[in-house]
Amino acid sequence: MRVGEVQAPPLIDAVLATTGDDEGLVLIDAPPGTSCPVVAALKNSDFVLLVTEPTPFGLNDLRLAVDLVREMKLPFAVAVNRTGVGDDRILRFCADEDIPLVAAFPDDRRVAEAYARGEMAVDAVPELKDSFRRLLETLETRALQEAII
Repeated sequence: MRVGEVQAPPLIDAVLATTGDDEGLVLIDAPPGTSCPVVAALKNSDFVLLVTEPTPFGLNDLRLAVDLVREMKLPFAVAVNRTGVGDDRILRFCADEDIPLVAAFPDDRRVAEAYARGEMAVDAVPELKDSFRRLLETLETRALQEAII
């Protein structure tokens, strides 16, 4: 990518073009919000996991993203990252909007330190492996249920 050039959507499209139905699970990470790269990443998705933080900014971005995935008629769920740093507005929003909350990960300085060093969170905090494994199983189950419906 070149700074200043709008290339994210074509790049995302090119990456997605290399995957097929027989690829199994394909994860596409996108920035928060509803920008063009987000729409490009979502447009052919079978299921969307919206990840947020329990802060006013996180809630604002989550509201926008929920509106987007609902408009796109995509099945979705929410995971909350860094629980303990904010408040319960995300939880209340998900409950009020009948949005499945499939995971919550506590704020942990060890994760931030590992991230800053370019390391995986599960290497710094091995107990997260089970949480991520359960999240993957939950997402696979929900995506499969959506495919059947």
